[in-house]
Amino acid sequence: MLLKKIFSFSIKLMLVTLLSACATSGSGDKAAKQQEILNMKDAVLTKLFATKPDARQQLNAAPGYAVFSNANINLIFLAAGTGYGVVKDMQTKQHTFMNMAEGGIGLGLGVKDYRIVMVFHNKTAMSKFINSGWTFGGNADAAAKAGKKGGSVEGEAYYGDVTVYTFTESGIALQATVKGTKFWRADALN
Repeated sequence: MLLKKIFSFSIKLMLVTLLSACATSGSGDKAAKQQEILNMKDAVLTKLFATKPDARQQLNAAPGYAVFSNANINLIFLAAGTGYGVVKDMQTKQHTFMNMAEGGIGLGLGVKDYRIVMVFHNKTAMSKFINSGWTFGGNADAAAKAGKKGGSVEGEAYYGDVTVYTFTESGIALQATVKGTKFWRADALN
């Protein structure tokens, strides 16, 4: 009985927290939202280049890249998150604004605000990502960070023709989950 109440409370808390602290591209009109996303992109790239200077050359040589902001929550057996971002085609200089969502199961507890940078190593990988979205899964991490205090396990991974960098902005989380992450065009912003 107690376990059932704890589980029910955890689900309700997760939904309330996720809905109230969900990653958002801000308020205002279309142009203001686009600008906020572009500002986030610039700030994340500045952080990436400061921690991994060789990433600047990799990104400049790539056909394109994507930058995303994501809020994630994990309560006991369930994980969920939502976010937004932008893909930049380096040849045309065109931006494609996108959304993301994730859900999964596993053991964990915490709330985390993190950023993702994806470097596309060929035009086909970038086009497929923009036009079909992209789904992948699996996650294990630890983070305890508030502003510049604390630390987190951050990384770099390779998925075929895409290099993915992740950064924890803030939050506290300890989780090992199997989850799926879906990316798709933000029609209202393109």
